[in-house]
Amino acid sequence: MNELVLRNRQQIQGVKLPLLRQMAHHLLTDLLQTAQFEIGIYVVSASEMARLNERFLKHSGSTDVITFQYDPPAASPSIHGEIFISIEDALEQATPFRTSWQSEVVRYLVHGVLHLKGFDDTTASARKAMKRQENRLVGQLARLFPFRDLEIKPRKFRG
Repeated sequence: MNELVLRNRQQIQGVKLPLLRQMAHHLLTDLLQTAQFEIGIYVVSASEMARLNERFLKHSGSTDVITFQYDPPAASPSIHGEIFISIEDALEQATPFRTSWQSEVVRYLVHGVLHLKGFDDTTASARKAMKRQENRLVGQLARLFPFRDLEIKPRKFRG
């Protein structure tokens, strides 16, 4: 059974979770041919990300994305895990990378899914291979989905 659970656990930036879910589903089923998956995707604040980073990875401060894998890829054809995406890191990284925060969120999603599929970024060569795959997949998603539509714009008050 395939399951995607998406939750917005921050109040900094509105994110259209149904569109993010469509992107994640297309990434998993069509682009990566993943037969079975159960994945939680959580959009969080930098403070929540820092707590996760310190508690589980023993690193201080926030980071852009953290992935927790529950079954090793070799043990099962299905993937199970959670991906935590920091909205504040996406907002901060967009300018130096000359992109939108929405593109950063999609990149973090792809990065997290690649980790769940068994990719590693601990060595220079593995990091290069993962980045190449990440760029390819982000490009494919960009041709199919309007990343900018991930934003929920605040409603204007009419008095």
